[in-house]
Amino acid sequence: MGKKLKWIVVAVLVLVFAGSGGAVLVAQQKYAKSQRVYDQAAEKFTKKIEQQEASSGGQNQKEGEGPLTPFTVDFDLLRGVNPEVVGWIYCEGTKINYPVCQGTDNEYYLHYSYEKQEDNCGAIFADAQTAPGFVDSNTVLYGHNMNDGSMFAGLELWRDQAYFEEHPFMWLLTPETDYKVVLFSGHAVSAYSDIYTIFRGPMPEFTAYLEENLARSDFNALVGELDPEAHYVVLSTCAYDFEEARYVLHGKLEPVGEHGRGW
Repeated sequence: MGKKLKWIVVAVLVLVFAGSGGAVLVAQQKYAKSQRVYDQAAEKFTKKIEQQEASSGGQNQKEGEGPLTPFTVDFDLLRGVNPEVVGWIYCEGTKINYPVCQGTDNEYYLHYSYEKQEDNCGAIFADAQTAPGFVDSNTVLYGHNMNDGSMFAGLELWRDQAYFEEHPFMWLLTPETDYKVVLFSGHAVSAYSDIYTIFRGPMPEFTAYLEENLARSDFNALVGELDPEAHYVVLSTCAYDFEEARYVLHGKLEPVGEHGRGW
């Protein structure tokens, strides 16, 4: 009887391990499929600016004005696939290279790709409550923290000062304006934090908000006083510091082709 029980236990364990291995394989296949979708999007809708083209400027800039964007986006073609695409976010040397969507709620793009196809990796998306066109004082962008490092999983790498110094800014291109996203703060917060408060315009509370988040940063961006008249983004993803934790990066939007106000 004991021998029979032993074989039953072994058989159960084999089934458990086989099931676990199968689940891992399925998850890896889904990650790979999602990555192909976004790799193909970058290939189809974006074009890198070659060095010899530099004098012609970026997507929405004039010759000789401001820093050049490293690529352009065909938003007409992209919005033919999904009219809810509002931008493209990119950070050189990282996996962040994605279209940005904005739906009517903050649930849909957790489960659907920019093509509006079911996808566990979802899409990068702007908070549904923010005004279109990044015209609010701050706009929140959400993305999953995927196990393969895709979407916004890489945000937590900015906990490290050396990593920040290697990646001090991102790019956000929109149909209306191209922006250099100058990063100035990164830290863990609760999912219920007032970090997610949306400010429609400059006010004393927004100035305090900027100062508080600058003080909480894991890295030192060596910036002075933040301009409350400027526009900002907050990039947010899940974290595991504590229950319902999130990791956020704050960046100032500096329009390409215009001289910014500075800090």
